Amino acid sequence: MTGAVPSRVAVPFESFYRGDREGLRRAVAFAIGDHALAGEAVDEAMTRAYQRWTRVGGYDDPAGWVYRVAVNWARSRWRRTRRLVAIPAPESAAARPSDLPDPALWAAVAALPDGQRDAIVLRFVLDWPHERIAAALDITPGSARSRVTRGLQRLRADLEVGT
Repeated sequence: MTGAVPSRVAVPFESFYRGDREGLRRAVAFAIGDHALAGEAVDEAMTRAYQRWTRVGGYDDPAGWVYRVAVNWARSRWRRTRRLVAIPAPESAAARPSDLPDPALWAAVAALPDGQRDAIVLRFVLDWPHERIAAALDITPGSARSRVTRGLQRLRADLEVGT
């Protein structure tokens, strides 16, 4: 993270990978709206973390660094290819992966501005406190709270209008 000066590697990379990869993949999938691309993005970010593990492993929150790298990589890929990724909305609940929210919620979260969507995903998918969200997004804790609050307000309004 910006300004983070690693003093030591806290855990071996393999332990970090096994413990955090799946949760990060889920969070990135919610943030970008594409489960397949999320897997690629997290793998790319994990590879970069591994290559820099002496430094990244010493950060207070290496998972926040990996999340930010993965989301930035996926968004850059979209810009480079200039394609829109449709929000997957399986036709039946049985066809939908178990970690996808209902289609209306999925669409409402996808419609949020990037900053609000990232804050909502980190808060409610990974259950991170505002301080950890702030560190991952390189913002202040007050800004993290504000993004979560504004995102929730917009989701409530969007979902009430749609019902």
